[in-house]
Amino acid sequence: MRPVSPHVIRHRRPAAHAALGMALLVAGLAVPATPGSAAGATTGATVTLAAASQPTLRQGSRGAAVTQLQTRLTALRYDVGGVDGIFGPSTHHAVVAFQKVNGLVRDGIVGPRTWAALDRPVVPKPRYTHPGYSVEADLTRQVLYLAKGGSVVRILDASSGKASTPTPTGNWTVQRRIDGWRQSDLGLLWRPNYFYRGYAVHGATSVPTYPASHGCVRVPVPAMNRLWTTIRIGTPVHVYR
Repeated sequence: MRPVSPHVIRHRRPAAHAALGMALLVAGLAVPATPGSAAGATTGATVTLAAASQPTLRQGSRGAAVTQLQTRLTALRYDVGGVDGIFGPSTHHAVVAFQKVNGLVRDGIVGPRTWAALDRPVVPKPRYTHPGYSVEADLTRQVLYLAKGGSVVRILDASSGKASTPTPTGNWTVQRRIDGWRQSDLGLLWRPNYFYRGYAVHGATSVPTYPASHGCVRVPVPAMNRLWTTIRIGTPVHVYR
């Protein structure tokens, strides 16, 4: 099997305006993301007055604050599945993926630190550049990137192989796909995209916040459904730590 040959990416206001600036923050207007590498993630975030005033959100929450959250995550390329004001499973996984990239506690709860990080997020960049779509699995952060032309266009929550059955690292392409459930010796795989021997990126009903698979890269079933029509045979797949 011939590996892909990718190109590595080259990797205060005046006092008179202070009150206006704070009013805008409290109103919940998103601060533009500062481009940077995911390697710059920190284990905490400075909690501003605006962030502290936001409600704590979790799966099951509804309303305008959830709509604001989903809109912000969508702008940052996280796969929320749609903006509907309902904090469902897809929004939960998007929040977890955001927390992973930003070095926060992976609890899926949007409290002051997650709100603060949403104001000044880490913006990951792909390691490889292709003119079309490519997939990158970051095993350190346990996320999957859909990239195109040197930019990350979608970020998915993922779970890779546990220590006893690790996911192999390397550069491949999608070799085979199955449109449906595949009963393997190690469990059910939804819409698997095989990139190396029996290893695949596939949908799963269980995607924990840590490495838990038998070697494949799991993403939530709805996320795989949204990804399915974008990737295809020959799509480059890069797996790294």
